[in-house]
Amino acid sequence: MSTPADTPTGEGLFDDVDLGWEHLKNRLFKYLLFGAAMFGVVALGVLIFDVITDFYVGLTEFNISLVDFVTRDGSRRPELSGFRGAIVASVMLMALTAFLSFFIGVGSAIYLEEYAPDNRITRLIEANLANLAGVPSIVYGLLALAALRNGIGLGPIVLVGGVALALLVMPIIIVSSQEALRAVPDSVRRGSYATGATQWQTIRKVVLPAALPGIFTGTILALARAIGETAPLLMVGALFVNRMPRGLMDRFSGMPTQIYSWAAEPSQHFIHLAAVGIVVLLTFMLVMNGIAVYLRNKYETEI
Repeated sequence: MSTPADTPTGEGLFDDVDLGWEHLKNRLFKYLLFGAAMFGVVALGVLIFDVITDFYVGLTEFNISLVDFVTRDGSRRPELSGFRGAIVASVMLMALTAFLSFFIGVGSAIYLEEYAPDNRITRLIEANLANLAGVPSIVYGLLALAALRNGIGLGPIVLVGGVALALLVMPIIIVSSQEALRAVPDSVRRGSYATGATQWQTIRKVVLPAALPGIFTGTILALARAIGETAPLLMVGALFVNRMPRGLMDRFSGMPTQIYSWAAEPSQHFIHLAAVGIVVLLTFMLVMNGIAVYLRNKYETEI
């Protein structure tokens, strides 16, 4: 069957296009993306190599004992200085941060996803929460400084540091909890309503158990970010403290601020102490990320 003369056949459609140049642009763009990705990987590798090198030199040439390092408090003498107070302070900060942010964050996410109407105000709140999740951490430190230290008159104590970090991670917990709740299919909710369950019973017995793996994962990852934050703690005045905190009203020096304090010292011994502290801090962060992955793999179920 012949094709009519006035029917377009597609021939000559790309006659004026240099396909060789288009393929070259595609390859160049692919190489550009690959180079951008590798730049971050290489930079991270260089930093890790530098830290590991200083860590090894500290253990071998400066005779830093890991046991003594994690069982001694801070000191102005590098040969007597340890990391115990900073570790205990960071653990206390994480416990307080989780307590202050988890219930408020998850409760806010439940309200926004399950109860709040879909209107302009709700969408504005959700947009602001997404923006707050990306605000630099130093802003939350300045907020805690203005409200708690300058406003109420509290000193650089564990309570103030915990509030600053809770403000930092709360938007992240809310957003991640919302995503976990959205991942629960509506058919599950409708099935629960069909059995006569109320909305709160459906949320408590059906929706939350299905969303908990995602909620826990987001919370732990947010806390893993908080444990390495330095700027908020510096803003509230958590600098060098040579003793271990024993309560929420005690002065403290967390792991990041202790590392910052050592790295600013002119002595090479302190520099290598900072490298050992970085390795300990990275270990904590890797363990927390590993726990998050484990919880997701263990409790995630198909609905």
